[in-house]
Amino acid sequence: MMTSLLQVAIGGALGASLRYGATLAFLRVTGPGFPLGVITVNVLGSFLMGCFMVLSFHRDLGHLNPLVMTGILGGFTTFSAFSLEAYTLFERGQLGAAAAYVLLSVVLSLAALVLGVWLARMVWA
Repeated sequence: MMTSLLQVAIGGALGASLRYGATLAFLRVTGPGFPLGVITVNVLGSFLMGCFMVLSFHRDLGHLNPLVMTGILGGFTTFSAFSLEAYTLFERGQLGAAAAYVLLSVVLSLAALVLGVWLARMVWA
């Protein structure tokens, strides 16, 4: 129990730091406005979650799930930041951008997870 909790804590710190760095990098490149950093992180994290889910099953790596899936990828992706960004766009009156952000985030993240599962099964199944 304590080992899993420690794995989640370490992974979460790493994932959250990676997310923060990625969103800052996108902000520097694209400037303020559409939250491209958060959407990119959520799509990439969903893809990696799909890949690791299959890898974990086929390579008997379930012991790493707390570290990788809950910790790193759970800390890396964030739907709380997603919710805040969507609400901020809505509050600013950017209804079209808010709707596009929500739709793109959900659809692309789900598609990335499916793609990750599909590719990982081709490689490791």
